[in-house]
Amino acid sequence: MFQGSMVAMVTPMYSNGDLDYEGLARLVEFHVENGTDAIVAVGTTGESATLDEQEHCDVIQRVVEFVRGRIPIIAGTGANSTSEAILFTRCAKENGADACLLVTPYYNKPTQEGLYRHYQAVAEAVDIPQILYNVPGRTACDLLPDTVVRLSQIPNIIGIKEAAGFARIQSLLKACPRTFEIYSGDDNVAMETILAGGRGVISVTANVAPATMHDMCAKALEADRDGAQAVNAQLVSLHEKLFLESNPIPIKWALYEMGMIQDGIRLPLTFLSDLYHEEVRQALRIAGVA
Repeated sequence: MFQGSMVAMVTPMYSNGDLDYEGLARLVEFHVENGTDAIVAVGTTGESATLDEQEHCDVIQRVVEFVRGRIPIIAGTGANSTSEAILFTRCAKENGADACLLVTPYYNKPTQEGLYRHYQAVAEAVDIPQILYNVPGRTACDLLPDTVVRLSQIPNIIGIKEAAGFARIQSLLKACPRTFEIYSGDDNVAMETILAGGRGVISVTANVAPATMHDMCAKALEADRDGAQAVNAQLVSLHEKLFLESNPIPIKWALYEMGMIQDGIRLPLTFLSDLYHEEVRQALRIAGVA
């Protein structure tokens, strides 16, 4: 249903932390013009954890408005409260999103049965395509392959964004039905994920290098390993340097450096430390980003 380079888009803010909808419109146009295959709005990179309920829904609504049906929109609607995840998922459907991305419930550390019932409840409550998101390094919660296989039987749970490493992705590709879509949650293994049978990546790097990420994913989807490797070589440094501090700190600084957004980021996150500025600049140069 969705494939290729899907950007985990930042949420632009002014210096005081207010949302910058003009900046949001610029980013949407940037991605449409540069071949991004889908936009993921208000995910982790979009600072969903510090947006209030109204802001969360407003950003989804504005992204749908700005995109005007030109590319798919996947709304981040996960929460560590099942009822809140249902609320956000309903909001996304009502505002015209094409699908939802639901991170595992963070901090409260549910059992595998609890995770199954959480996702089952959201899927049954809201009839919209839903993508699981496993990122145990951030959530202290690991959605294991056996549970993913169980969830893949629910009709509107269509895939998973997996960020627990390439070995886990390989396990999922073997265990899950072929119709269940596997996406990389890590840019540094995106190419290998697609070449192994995955459908794409939900990408941080695509925020600043959308055309190159699209090109790499397109070649990998065509099973052109040599072509994909040649393109990916330009991006390897970005994949690394955009995580020198917690995401989305480096990527928001990079977009600011490019003149794409204002310098706003919400506490407890802070602007990128000065000692990393030149490393990120150099990675942007290697990727051919102005």
